[in-house]
Amino acid sequence: MSVFVDIAEQAPPDAARPGKARPKPKRAWLTKFGLPILSVIAFFVVWEIAALSGVWSETFVPYPSTVWRAFVDLSTTHDGVRGYQGYLLWEHLYMTLRRVFAGVIVGVVLGVLLGLAMGTFSWVRRLLEPWLTFLRALPPLAYFFLLVIWLGIDEAPKITLLALAALPPAAVATTAAVVAAPVGLVEAARALGASPRQVVRDVVIPSALPETFTGIRLSVGMAYSSVVAAELFNGIPGIGGVVKDASNYNNTPVVLVGIFAIGISGLIIDGVLRAVEVRAVPWRGKV
Repeated sequence: MSVFVDIAEQAPPDAARPGKARPKPKRAWLTKFGLPILSVIAFFVVWEIAALSGVWSETFVPYPSTVWRAFVDLSTTHDGVRGYQGYLLWEHLYMTLRRVFAGVIVGVVLGVLLGLAMGTFSWVRRLLEPWLTFLRALPPLAYFFLLVIWLGIDEAPKITLLALAALPPAAVATTAAVVAAPVGLVEAARALGASPRQVVRDVVIPSALPETFTGIRLSVGMAYSSVVAAELFNGIPGIGGVVKDASNYNNTPVVLVGIFAIGISGLIIDGVLRAVEVRAVPWRGKV
């Protein structure tokens, strides 16, 4: 069993630690849920005031009610029209999430493996780090058209673009975490007779997991920020395709519906990743 798991199991909970005051349940609830709800309400109030002011035309700042009607139209069949371009909103979102999921899986797996190799072997880090930095500096549109030339306009260039966007954060975070593995624990494991493989498995990887999870969350965010670029061509069904197509006709309400769909689904996915991190890395902040 990993030394990190043993420490996590023996560490007392926060409430049991001396000098650690347990927050009041009501105040904790207000902080956790009340403030986010208040910020959302404030956002919509400011939005409504900006729309009512008449400073900007409705093309630039539509009313929240107009965006709500666009959301209902995209989610239902109305006047014989099914959603947007024949697909309902959930179908567009499903296709986008499927592409993001495939790209993130490929990018994160390759990124974590590269990070382990780069953190463990300095010569691998010197060999690959310039290329990784080069890729990080490129905006997605810079190489998406090249991917279209190479791979066509079907799913391959979209998933490849999302994978390339997700790879650098996972690789950089994992590399930094492996390099920063506690030297004392590594030396202690070696002194106890652990083999190099056991040191990596039982000390280095558990030590790197917290930062690796942070890199994964950043990878998902980078992939999500590249969705619209990935769905520029043949992107319908897909939220990015909807946003791009609606923007061609200055259909701001539909563009905002697509933006909200991407943002809210991204928040949900990040929350799921946080929950998985809490369970997978119980020793975070305790060693």
